Amino acid sequence: MTETIYRLLDAGNGRKLERFGPVVLDRPCAQAVWRPGLPEREWGRADARFGREQGNAWELRRPLPEAWEMAIDGLRFRLQATDFGHVGVFPEHLRSWRWLRDFLGEDRERNRNTSVLNLFAYSGGATLAAARLGCQVCHLDASKKMVAWARENAALNGLGAAPVRWIVDDVQKFLIREKRRGSVYDGIILDPPSFGRGKNQELFKIDDHLLDILAQCRDVLSPKSRFVFLSCHTPGYTPLVLNHLLTQGMAGMGGRVEAGEMVLGEGQDVLPVPSGTFAVWSR
Repeated sequence: MTETIYRLLDAGNGRKLERFGPVVLDRPCAQAVWRPGLPEREWGRADARFGREQGNAWELRRPLPEAWEMAIDGLRFRLQATDFGHVGVFPEHLRSWRWLRDFLGEDRERNRNTSVLNLFAYSGGATLAAARLGCQVCHLDASKKMVAWARENAALNGLGAAPVRWIVDDVQKFLIREKRRGSVYDGIILDPPSFGRGKNQELFKIDDHLLDILAQCRDVLSPKSRFVFLSCHTPGYTPLVLNHLLTQGMAGMGGRVEAGEMVLGEGQDVLPVPSGTFAVWSR
């Protein structure tokens, strides 16, 4: 199959229609409460539909490849349909990847001494975005499978030999050890889930643990630290909430905090879909 790019094709009636390279998928989207823009027959052309009506399940209209490739903003990803309706990339994070490029610049020689910690790193989008700029990156996720997937994505982008540490661990336990070791970072990216499990089934709940994690992140920021980029998809965690969290968390360190929505379909000829929130402290 020919590699193509990501596009949001339409959204409405609680669903979204997306093109992931050569594959078109119809998936749930609680935020899309408006009417779809495309006729029903266009939605019917999707290769597969994911539903939660009778448990998580894909309805295949055409056989899906076991895995396929797609590009977003010049970054290549290996994708596959999972039991949770995900495919291995969250395109709304394009906002953070572009912010990183605009903030750090593309001078790889200048960035090679910039250390970035990527927590809850999933399939490595932010890791790839930082590594291609020349940064040293520590990529951490509690899932061994996801870290292996991220390493495959690095190889796809010619970044297999980039200065990336690949870590499978619980975020809070890792941050405790990094503080003890005196390890510090110039920038931190974190996208905590609403709920999750650590490497050894440690329970994570964003309502219970986010404040502690932000305090632990501050403990491992270097004296020349430049940014903390926080994002999440948890209902109720609005841009104002994330703004307050980072404003308090980085109090006394100077710099500024900005916050906003992450959006699917921004700049495309389609109604954009709100897809989480972000706040970034920078100086």
